[in-house]
Amino acid sequence: MATKHEQILQYIDELPVGEKISVRQIAKALAVSEGTAYRAIKDAENKGYVSTIERVGTIRIERKKKENIEKLTFAEVVNIVDGQVLGGRAGLHKTLNKFVIGAMKLEAMMRYTDAGNLLIVGNRTQAHELALKAGAAVLITGGFDTEDHVKKLADDLQLPVISSSYDTFTVATMINRAIYDQLIKKEIVLVEDILTPLHEAIVLKTTDTIADWLKYNRETNHSRFPVVDHNLKVQGVVTSKDIMGHDTEMPIEKIMTKNPMTVGGKTSVASSSHMMVWEGIELLPVVDEANKLEGIVSRQDVLKALQMIQRQPQVGETIDDIVTNQLVLTRGKTKGEDVYRCEVTPQMTNHLGTISYGVFTTIVSEAANRVLRSYKKGDLVVENMTIYFIKPVQIDSTLEIYPKVLEVGRKFGKVDVEVFNEGVLVGKAMMMCQLIDRH
Repeated sequence: MATKHEQILQYIDELPVGEKISVRQIAKALAVSEGTAYRAIKDAENKGYVSTIERVGTIRIERKKKENIEKLTFAEVVNIVDGQVLGGRAGLHKTLNKFVIGAMKLEAMMRYTDAGNLLIVGNRTQAHELALKAGAAVLITGGFDTEDHVKKLADDLQLPVISSSYDTFTVATMINRAIYDQLIKKEIVLVEDILTPLHEAIVLKTTDTIADWLKYNRETNHSRFPVVDHNLKVQGVVTSKDIMGHDTEMPIEKIMTKNPMTVGGKTSVASSSHMMVWEGIELLPVVDEANKLEGIVSRQDVLKALQMIQRQPQVGETIDDIVTNQLVLTRGKTKGEDVYRCEVTPQMTNHLGTISYGVFTTIVSEAANRVLRSYKKGDLVVENMTIYFIKPVQIDSTLEIYPKVLEVGRKFGKVDVEVFNEGVLVGKAMMMCQLIDRH
């Protein structure tokens, strides 16, 4: 039987896109308290199919697919540019395909403006009208208004007309930055993207016995299963090690590993892989805020996802990407004796114009990662790192990085890294790393 919370979520999910939602209306429709309705609406907002828009209210929106995360809704554009909606509020949930800057003659502007676009333009009423008729939304810069008949047309066509006090260049930069941030997020694969959902996973109950474990083991060849109570809350994990030497009638509850490590759906796959390496575990139950089981993720799932991430084209650069792209191998004829060069760019400095601690840490970590890859395939997890900052490094300096492998085993590596600027030692690092084998 679904809980009240689950019933409300299902009710919201079935509402048509664009429908307005209120706490009072949900409470009345489903005969629940306003507090219960409020919590469910907030949960729906976190899950991405409800959005609260200033001066508009809470509306049912189209749930974004992972692959389309870089597309912004017009409602998000309003927030990004501190805009005011002049008309077409009902279309705020729609996504924009691209934006067009209207800094040209009217006919040329219309040639570039298609359905699903956002035309960024000043106080040119005719352009506003023609863009709406072409199926595009309009963003008016400079804080200008538009004619009443344009606002009415926007309402009729359900295409937003937004006004922002910023100039065209600033608005375009803000939107571009927001899309870029979304592209970076797109590359971060989350546990919810790869988990085996609850209805497909084999789950044992606390009341089950070892005989049930043996039955599932024969059917699936798997040896690890999460254990839940009657409310689907995770109580433990049971493995082949736990059942050894016990009678088949022994309840699972007596021999399971209690209080196991769990992850949420929004945990990154990379973070989960680190957790599995550190703790030496093969399976993680995936739970919601109430510790109810939503699915499971195995080490194989995580490794497959990490391989997939490696093959993905890079579509958004983080600061780490910028730093590691600067790292160039200059010589390395002997195994484990590579030397890297790195230019200190303005983005890599702090407010004093010297290399930031975070960037320095990234440089030495990446150098260690690369040198260890010549011994073993895969990635590393830095277990501990000691850094000595000996001298400040100025902007536009060229660093030479000497990573030296002191010791390497099947699952760990010890690396010493020395960093020089014009022949002078400016920093040192010593790190112990665990190795994640992807093969």
